[in-house]
Amino acid sequence: MRDMTAPWLEKVWRRTSLVQRLTCVALVPTAISAVLLVTLLTRHQMDTLHEMGRSTADAIAQQAASVSGDALRTGERRELGRIAQSIVQLPQVSRVRIANRDGEIVADRVNGSVGGDDDSLTVAREILDPTTHRAVGSVTVDVSVEDAIAAQRASVHNALVWLALSLLIAVMIGWSTARWLSAPLRSLAIAVRQLGLGDRTVVVPVTDDTEIGDLQRGFNGAASKLLHAQIGMEREIVAATEELARKNAALEAASVAKARFLAAASHDLRQPLYALTLFSSGLAVDEYDPIRLNRIAHIQECVESLDHLFGELLDLSRLETGAMPAVVRDVPLDEVFEEVSVNFRMVAEQHDLRLVVRTTGLWVRADRTMLARILNNLVSNALRYTRCGGVLVGARRRLDGSVRVDVWDTGLGIASEHLQHIFDEFYRVESGPEAGRPEGTRRGLGLGLSTVQKLAGLLGTRASVRSKPGKGTLFSVTLPETQPGVGTAEPVAAPAPSPGIPRDIVGMRVLVIDDEPTILAGISYLLGSWGCEVMTAEDAQQAMEAVHQWMQPPDIVISDLRLREGTGLDVLALLDRYYRRRPGDPPPFARVLITGETRGDFLRNIDQATTQVLFKPVSPERLHQVMVSAWTVHHAAV
Repeated sequence: MRDMTAPWLEKVWRRTSLVQRLTCVALVPTAISAVLLVTLLTRHQMDTLHEMGRSTADAIAQQAASVSGDALRTGERRELGRIAQSIVQLPQVSRVRIANRDGEIVADRVNGSVGGDDDSLTVAREILDPTTHRAVGSVTVDVSVEDAIAAQRASVHNALVWLALSLLIAVMIGWSTARWLSAPLRSLAIAVRQLGLGDRTVVVPVTDDTEIGDLQRGFNGAASKLLHAQIGMEREIVAATEELARKNAALEAASVAKARFLAAASHDLRQPLYALTLFSSGLAVDEYDPIRLNRIAHIQECVESLDHLFGELLDLSRLETGAMPAVVRDVPLDEVFEEVSVNFRMVAEQHDLRLVVRTTGLWVRADRTMLARILNNLVSNALRYTRCGGVLVGARRRLDGSVRVDVWDTGLGIASEHLQHIFDEFYRVESGPEAGRPEGTRRGLGLGLSTVQKLAGLLGTRASVRSKPGKGTLFSVTLPETQPGVGTAEPVAAPAPSPGIPRDIVGMRVLVIDDEPTILAGISYLLGSWGCEVMTAEDAQQAMEAVHQWMQPPDIVISDLRLREGTGLDVLALLDRYYRRRPGDPPPFARVLITGETRGDFLRNIDQATTQVLFKPVSPERLHQVMVSAWTVHHAAV
């Protein structure tokens, strides 16, 4: 019971106000003292009244015994009756009884005007013979205490009245004192609340010179110092915000400048690289000298290395400029795995490594091109840093309805201090030749894994890595699973060429448009070695002059996107208007755009349904493949 009462009392006490608490503190001692005092005084008065009544009864009984001794010895009953009658008429005497030696009552008188037996005290005294000092009888006197009880009640009533009056006065004094004490504290509490709400001009009046006044003055001083500190802090915050804004602006400008630099570098630096690719490929045509072929192979190997490095820069530029939007659809993983296997199986065999691609019937929701690029980068990176063993590509279904695609290698691994930076741009884990890459592999810029993470971000996921030095590394990408073929149209195969359409490009009329003479010379030499009839132009005017030399439209137009005057799209549109006699006629020629541009405003205007887009530098094999594909699609639409 005590354990249940204590929390209740504590809860009630917490709900009381300060005035109520102070009033209670002032009233409780006063009430306890008054109640104890009234109780003690009433008890003392009661005892005194009872003692006085008993003394009175003893005196009357003693007097009755002394006056009735002679009559009792002589047996005079009438005299005893008269004595009893005279005694019973005394104040507060309600009854007198006189008995002889044998206990016989010889006289009994009652005073009817005095209270009954319930409010009386009875006192008995023996009657002694003066000569022999022997008892000759006894006298019993009943004394009424009704008046004493009435007086006691009146006294208690008066005491209670004074007690209530004193408690009322104590309550009034305690309430006034509590309000006097709580008023400045309440004003301090209101000021603190206003200060917390942001009112910086809060000042409480100083009411007196006591401790409360010291508290009020201390609060005003603290509020003033807080105001000055807040003003100083606001100034510092404003300055820090401005500085942060400047730094953010500088950082954003640096990021934009970097993107522009990468875009410009990808375009301008790829121009001579593209020309070098074309000339190096042309050197091998009709060349049978082993020494020269070996030199040409070394040149082509260096060109491929440069192509790989510029490819990483181009991917980063395209990702940062938003030129690679994700086209999400249902993708069968086996199809992507097969592409990765075809791309890298020969590379793995050249370095005595195993490339294991486990088939799976799982489908995922992703952009197929981006997913293939992610796996190509991961497998390429794994082969680059694996000297023995091999690389495993597989997929696992997870309980949350997703699929985890893994690329696991048995390479040298990555130390733990490098794992948190492995996806950063231009970050490479340095290693010695004895523990690093196999011979013949290219040294990258540290952009491959950064590109993987950015592509994964476009797919709504993140790439993760786990590694043990000396044991190998596991890269994983988690994608949402989908049911096979749900919501996915089967890809439409390119129509087979009709009879009479060559499967190669020998004899095709090809118009090449580029503002770089070296590129024109290189691609003209390369296409000529393939048996094409080639015309070149640097702008729209030269393009029109070139096509006038042919009786029929060109079979394929290959143009750079960005020209010295205008764009390749403008030239294609001009040629299209020139050859298309009536609205609705099919395209007059196949078209291929080759560019190193990555900005989205340039690439957004290209109709990729009718125009093939290649990014510089383009390998001769890729160029040949795209030309055949563009020619086939164009002829099917005619």
